[in-house]
Amino acid sequence: MIARSQKHWSDDVAELLRVRQGFVLADVDPQSTPGYEHNKAHAKDDLAAGAEQLDEYQERLFAQSRVDATDASVLLVLQAMDSAGKGGIVRHVVGSVDPQGVALTAFKKPTEEELAHDFLWRIEQRAPEPGFIGVFDRSHYEDVLIGRVRELAAPDEIERRYGAINDFEKRLTDSGVRVVKVMLNISREEQKSRLAERLERPDKYWKYNPGDVDERQLWDDYMAAYQTVFERTSTEHAPWYVVPANRKWYARLAVQHLLLEALEDIDPRWPAATFDVAAEKARLAAS
Repeated sequence: MIARSQKHWSDDVAELLRVRQGFVLADVDPQSTPGYEHNKAHAKDDLAAGAEQLDEYQERLFAQSRVDATDASVLLVLQAMDSAGKGGIVRHVVGSVDPQGVALTAFKKPTEEELAHDFLWRIEQRAPEPGFIGVFDRSHYEDVLIGRVRELAAPDEIERRYGAINDFEKRLTDSGVRVVKVMLNISREEQKSRLAERLERPDKYWKYNPGDVDERQLWDDYMAAYQTVFERTSTEHAPWYVVPANRKWYARLAVQHLLLEALEDIDPRWPAATFDVAAEKARLAAS
């Protein structure tokens, strides 16, 4: 079934955004809207239409897992520089479905217990159960992004982690998890504007972190780290998608599309009744 939200796409957005061999992050225009030739107003309508279908797919997936014991689930991995819009994706895209079928994890600085294990130890514990849409708001990729830029691990350990990540994601996909990895790509200028807005609005002060300015000084280093991540970990079973994110409405619509495609690939069905429907109607009527 074709998602209703796809009606205004001029091309296959997944193919346009997918990281393949030869991909260069610097060539992506964060202001662009690949595959979508309409405006913000159209996007709002399309996002609402897609939300209805996303909600239905999620409920089907959850119901099927409870009755038919399917192994299928979806994991959305969100990575980005600060203020790129990860929270907006969670609220406006994932937030359109029943929360009982969503497992959201926002990975923070590792605890002492977590540091005593391999970097993937805490990640594996949060992999989505069958029937769920899992969301990693930041993820295991922090360990090869911040880990590399801030030199929190030795270079040979960073190298080891790329392979460990690929093996981990292959185990996930082999077990029935559709992995959707998204990097929200904003420009340095757009980030500056969004951070400045937080300083102008008292209701946004809580979102401002002075450390974000320190990280901005390392922008080029982070972009280089992302480029390496794409080259080393965009695989056939778990490809990366780079979503231009200067326009929030486009980023939300594109990520919704990627989730819908993953669910369409699973094609969850409403479980058949495990009882005699006619007999139960009669019993209920007589009760």
